[in-house]
Amino acid sequence: MFAVKLLITLTITFGFVFVWQRGYPESLFMDDGNYVVVFAFLFILLTFIKLYGGFKIGVFRMHELWYSLGIAIVFTNFIMYMILSLIAREMLLPWWILGGTVFQIILTGINVYAANSIYFSLYSSRHILAIYSGDEHGRETIRKMSCIPERYTIDKALSIRNRSMKNIKREIDKYKAVLICDFDQTKKDDVLRYCYEKRKRIYLLPSSTDIILSSAYQSQVFDTPILMCRNYGLTMEQLVVKRAMDIIVSLIMLICASPIMLITAIAIKLCDGGPVFFKQNRVTRDGEIFNVLKFRSMIVDADKDGVRGASNNDSRITPVGKIIRACRVDELPQLINVLRGDMSLVGPRPERTENVYTYTEKYPDFNLRHRVKGGLTGYAQIYGKYNTSPEDKLNMDLIYIEKYSTFLDIKLLFMTFKILFMKESTEGFEEKPKETNQEKGKESK
Repeated sequence: MFAVKLLITLTITFGFVFVWQRGYPESLFMDDGNYVVVFAFLFILLTFIKLYGGFKIGVFRMHELWYSLGIAIVFTNFIMYMILSLIAREMLLPWWILGGTVFQIILTGINVYAANSIYFSLYSSRHILAIYSGDEHGRETIRKMSCIPERYTIDKALSIRNRSMKNIKREIDKYKAVLICDFDQTKKDDVLRYCYEKRKRIYLLPSSTDIILSSAYQSQVFDTPILMCRNYGLTMEQLVVKRAMDIIVSLIMLICASPIMLITAIAIKLCDGGPVFFKQNRVTRDGEIFNVLKFRSMIVDADKDGVRGASNNDSRITPVGKIIRACRVDELPQLINVLRGDMSLVGPRPERTENVYTYTEKYPDFNLRHRVKGGLTGYAQIYGKYNTSPEDKLNMDLIYIEKYSTFLDIKLLFMTFKILFMKESTEGFEEKPKETNQEKGKESK
């Protein structure tokens, strides 16, 4: 696999070198300076590949892998084009670099297909026993993993209800991997210890407490090891840097996006004559409520029959709304919220007050995500979907809070570019959940 990744890197690099030498001879050096340019290209390329997960062969689906590498190539070539123009002391014609970018992406697609084929010939799908409590979240997790048969083969979904631990362990012995969903902690600990003892691969669906403990600091009190969770939240230095970044970046983005926002506002007004903006109460840090701003993508009084989330092919969404929702343009006015201090650029997505009350009643830990200010983008927006379950959103937001750093904020901002044109990230709620094969026939009663 290292050789495959090296081949992908060299293919992209040689494509750039060919374009550089043929298209921009005025930016070539007479000596070893050319090696510095190639080194700079490699450094920038590998940084973006790492950022967007372009080498996650066998983890990402093939189209997402190609998409990730494509974005890395576009950003790298743009930066290198600017560098070459500086070296030549003039703005170079962009046609060579544009053509080279298309050629690199096509070749990369071929390499990605070959890389995936090689990976799955080397590493076959694992046969997994899924253990869950019979709840909807567990069933949904099993369904999602079953959608990637080249990586996971869930042969049996075992409900832990009214089942003895002896019987569960006997089933575990038949498999090399076990998916452990969230259920009674005592039984969960017993299953984990047994899988560890028998050297079974474990896929764990974490609870909020698992995520909190994952960032614990290991300490020692004489001969006794202990885990310490500081739980301070963001330090004063982090808060200052985060706020400064919010102001600077949101101001720049507002200036750059102003033409798009003006066109969008005109289009919404011409569509049905209704208001351009949509205001809604949202909950942010420490339970504070504020009005979030969005471009209106639904008909006027869309919630007159009751508040509900948007579903696929929702009749309330206007023609203009379908376009701006798909491109995330409807979220741009929230840059004003960021500038005013209502929100941050990165953080847990602020939910509607009605949703917070409902989710907190069902998941008491849901309020833990309000330890930091709500964000325009975040972990759940990048790695989840519009219709991701509240429990999964909570867990992803807790991962962000526990792993927070300025570098993570910068990384997530760059990652946001990746999801802008991914259809899955704007997928609405299904009107009717579908049964999985595991639920129909493979689940042990």
